[in-house]
Amino acid sequence: MNTLIARCIRLAPAIPASWYAIPLRLIIGLGFIHHGYAKLARGPESFVNILSALGMFDPVLLAWATIIIELAGGLAVIAGLFIPLASVPMIVVLLVAIFTVHLPNGFSSIKLQSVTAAGAQFGQPGYETDLLYLAGILALILGGSGPLALDRYLFGSRQGGSKGEYLGLPSQLETRGQK
Repeated sequence: MNTLIARCIRLAPAIPASWYAIPLRLIIGLGFIHHGYAKLARGPESFVNILSALGMFDPVLLAWATIIIELAGGLAVIAGLFIPLASVPMIVVLLVAIFTVHLPNGFSSIKLQSVTAAGAQFGQPGYETDLLYLAGILALILGGSGPLALDRYLFGSRQGGSKGEYLGLPSQLETRGQK
């Protein structure tokens, strides 16, 4: 078994560890943008009615705030720009969704109830997907926005690196073996 694992590791290209952030940024950012756009496409008044039914205060303000947070936050995450700052309202949106909508439905996000000639019938989703989004956002906050992030290009890395580290390439000290 160890031999098989060693062979697989050799087949994988040597990718710097910071590249983990690219798929996280894409799926989190696109997910938030999709949810914000869906609220716009259905008409913001539909989301206002949902928030009213949930008993939220000032549903018009909260509906528009949620849409803006989902669209702008999603774009910021994809671009790798101000992720620690943009993540705060995104986390609030996720926590509100968990505690007001998804928690009563349990953990699982997929609840197959039946399969008919019309196709699969699913129940209400639980909070599983919200937790996955939260975990991904926290990974980006703690591990950094990774390569190809506008933060790194505009301001350099958190460790005081150069703008040349935009691509996630090792610094000169690391290439000399002096970490």
